[in-house]
Amino acid sequence: MPKLDRDGVKIYYEVHGSGPLLLLTHGYSSTSAMWQGQVAALSKHHKLVLWDMRGHGLSDYPDDPASYSEALTVADMAALLDEVGAESAIVGGLSLGGYMSLAFHRTHPERVRALLIIDTGPGFKKDDARDAWNTRAHATADRFEREGLTVLQSASRERSSVSHRDASGLARAARGMLTQRDAAVMLSLPDIKVPSLIVVGADDTPFLAASDYMAAKIPGAAKVVIPSAGHAVNIDQPQAFVDAVLPFLAGLPRNAAPVGLVAS
Repeated sequence: MPKLDRDGVKIYYEVHGSGPLLLLTHGYSSTSAMWQGQVAALSKHHKLVLWDMRGHGLSDYPDDPASYSEALTVADMAALLDEVGAESAIVGGLSLGGYMSLAFHRTHPERVRALLIIDTGPGFKKDDARDAWNTRAHATADRFEREGLTVLQSASRERSSVSHRDASGLARAARGMLTQRDAAVMLSLPDIKVPSLIVVGADDTPFLAASDYMAAKIPGAAKVVIPSAGHAVNIDQPQAFVDAVLPFLAGLPRNAAPVGLVAS
């Protein structure tokens, strides 16, 4: 069971297949196990790297609240690429994982070959909307502290079907990683110069407008709406999800360098 040591915080990851690297990040309070139904298809022609964010699954749950942040998550992703010997990757994820993928591109655009953004919101421009989101995130943390992992029993399928050691990491992650500080990621969307695919479930009502917004703001982005799917689009409609993603991956130039790099 490989783990990456990040200043004493062990980060669980797994590698499947070979080829161009595809790094996928799970959503908040889910784990890398949410992608198990897609491992065979996505690793057939790619080196697929899955991982558990800090406070989740098989990664460590540090006690220090300062160990949970957007910046540290982005740094974890960069360290994972270093660990597997990749200068760049196709980077994607679902929900918080998609947001962190956008944040990774904002910080390391030279390391991103393409983006796969699934059931995700890019943040908030208005302070009041961001404050409302953060209030809900803190309420989620409070509930995990009160009720423990039983909170997940009524959650969407990418969260209710995975395992965590306890709820402490999820509470701290809600306060440090799920909350947002500014609109930097949202404002970076027009600067994205790599191929981008946005996937959203037709029944994932809270994220439909956000998906439309990203498709409009990211130059050349493609968008796929998958019928009869909610927030766990890859679990609700696994074949339709694969059918949307594989042509996008197959159409990427295999040897193209990201913006800012020169292909060797």
